[in-house]
Parts: sequence; C-alpha cells; structure tokens
Amino acid sequence: MWIGDFVRNHTVVRVLKERWPNRPVDLLTTSLCAPLVDYMPGVRQGIVWDLPRSRLAVGRQFGLAKLLRERTYGTALVLPRTWKAAIAPALAGIPERIGFVGEFRFGLLNRWRWGEKKLPRFIDKNAALAQPDGAPLPPEWPVPQLRVPAEEIVRWRQANGLSAGAAIALAPGSVGVSKRWTYYPEAARLLVERGLEVWVVGGPAEKGLAQEIVAAGGPGVRDLTGNDLRNGVLAMAAAGVAISNDSGLMHIAAALGTPTMGIFGPTSPYLWAPLNGLAATVLQDKEVLSCQPCQNTICKMNDHRCMRDIAASEVVGIAQRVLREAGAPV
Repeated sequence: MWIGDFVRNHTVVRVLKERWPNRPVDLLTTSLCAPLVDYMPGVRQGIVWDLPRSRLAVGRQFGLAKLLRERTYGTALVLPRTWKAAIAPALAGIPERIGFVGEFRFGLLNRWRWGEKKLPRFIDKNAALAQPDGAPLPPEWPVPQLRVPAEEIVRWRQANGLSAGAAIALAPGSVGVSKRWTYYPEAARLLVERGLEVWVVGGPAEKGLAQEIVAAGGPGVRDLTGNDLRNGVLAMAAAGVAISNDSGLMHIAAALGTPTMGIFGPTSPYLWAPLNGLAATVLQDKEVLSCQPCQNTICKMNDHRCMRDIAASEVVGIAQRVLREAGAPV
C-alpha cells in the first residue's frame, strides 16, 4: 500500500532475478504505486488491482484470482502477513505460494515460513521469502533501483518550464504528522537567498504545505505537488539534491541515485532508511533525547523536539555541502 515499502521491495525483485534469471517477475500493485513499475529494472509488468482496506471484498478477490489463473504463474510470494492477502493466489491455484504463517494461513499458503519475528527489518522479512527456505540472510541485500531515461527528464523539465540547473527538491509530507520536519518554509527561504532553485514535491495532501513554503521562499520556489506519482519520480530524478522526511519520496529519490538527505525524528534510520544509503541522515542527538526513536505518531514526552530542534540553517548547510560533493555549482 505504501510508496516507500513498494520501492524497498525492488530488493525482493533483484533477489528473485539472481535466483531465477530466466523467470519473469510481475508485481501486484495499487493504482497509486503503479507508475513506479515502469522504472523498475527486472520487472516485466505490474498488475493494477486495488483491494480495499479493512474488508474482505469477496468479488474483488475472485476477480483477481481469475486474472492470476489466466496468467499461469508458477510461484506467488505473498509479502503481507494478512489472511486476506493470501486468498487470491490460493483461489488461482498457483502451485507454489510462499509466505510467513502470519495470520495462521495454513491451506492458503503451501510453502509457509517461520521466524518472521526474529527478523527486525521490513526488508529482511520480505527478501528472505525470495530465498530458498532456511538460507542465511546475506551481509547486504541488493539495493532498490529506479531508472528514468534522460530524455524523459528533459521533456518533463520543458513541460514544467524548469531550467537545466541543479535544484533542491523538498518533500515535506509523510504518513503521520510526527515525521514531518517543522522548518521547510524557512529552509526554502535560505536556499533561495543562496541563489538555489527550490521545488516542492508531493501529492495532493501536501498542497497546503507547498503553499506555505512558496509564500516563504518567493518566486524562487516552485510548487510541483500533484496527483500523479510519476511527476514526483521525475522531479526527484531531475533534482540535484532531495531533502525529505521519512517518506515514500525519500525512498524514491535514494533509489534513483539522487543525493538524498533524510530527516528523522520518531522513526529509526536503521529500520526505515533506504538500503541505498543517504547523502546525509539528519536527526537530533540521542544524548539529548533519550526517547528517540519512539515510533509514535503523537509525541508524548518532549513536545516533538526530535524535529523542532533541527534548525533550518543546519539542514541548508548540509544541502550545500552535498551539492558541492556532487559537483554541482552552489
């Protein structure tokens, strides 16, 4: 369901392709994440099929099962641990259905795995399913990759009236308000004062944040938020540096190879940062805030100091250093 999780699961695709180089890999995807499939090496196609949350949707399950049966898949990796996630592959009669036992999915899965709770990270759980049963985890997983053709970026810049220079992409949104850094408007103003072009990237939920940032930064800031995730992918591919909360756009930028600064508050970089590595991981000193990371959606102890105490000037200074290291004019 979540954009960041979908990007991280490209690691699973890469593990599968290493194990079975000649077997095509398709991804079941939501409408939201479907544009990402076009930029994922090793994926043959995406199957867009939206299943609602919090209800079984029997008709939709039977429709998906029919589609899967027609495509004669040999193996299904059921990555979510929920009972309903395993229904359609079972109804489709896919010969090998692999997943963790999860919600006691005996009968729905026929190659169930144990030990899910011993694997701390999301990617360890999912990528382990792509390995032979009992295989040890590797020291490092292959990192997610997103590849955008250069000519597509050029066309996108032209369509949006953007210059060819290096810009700073700001991704102020996230799932959960506690993960949102406080000072994007001030950072935009400081970046513009230093002669840098600033883009605000996000979905329709970030439109209000984008307006605040544009108001603070003036004409040097462009609001590039919109309804199409493809626009966000292209913006992150074209940017010189991305500054992001712990969000899907952070994972997109890192997988594209764009130098990415991740700002972390209540969440742990070890558990949730991209495997690709970040140009900078920005977080408050743990010696000052013993409660971090708390993983809570609402701060219960320190009035959100894990985000409020990260100054805009600090983030802007790091962004300029990252741009210099990337060889872009500052």
